[in-house]
Amino acid sequence: MLDMLAPIAGLLGLIGFAGLAGLKHPVDKDCSGAGIRLLGLFGLAGLAGIWIPGAGAVGAAGALGLWNHQSPKLALWGKLGWASLAGLPFLARHFLG
Repeated sequence: MLDMLAPIAGLLGLIGFAGLAGLKHPVDKDCSGAGIRLLGLFGLAGLAGIWIPGAGAVGAAGALGLWNHQSPKLALWGKLGWASLAGLPFLARHFLG
């Protein structure tokens, strides 16, 4: 079953590219949620999708860098970063056997 979902889950990682918008329009330093925004670094784990089918979904965590953004549109992308949880079963299956 997981093998059938792997290509679709891998595409979820593309959401992580939204986190790059934070370079041009950074989150105000006064906004809360800095800890969650740091979870955006886990988006780099999406590179594992090159070797592990489906694990690319973890790349969606890159969008968490927009968490609690002052722009509602960018804040929505930040919430979509939680789609990275879809890649965890693929990573777990690979590492735990």
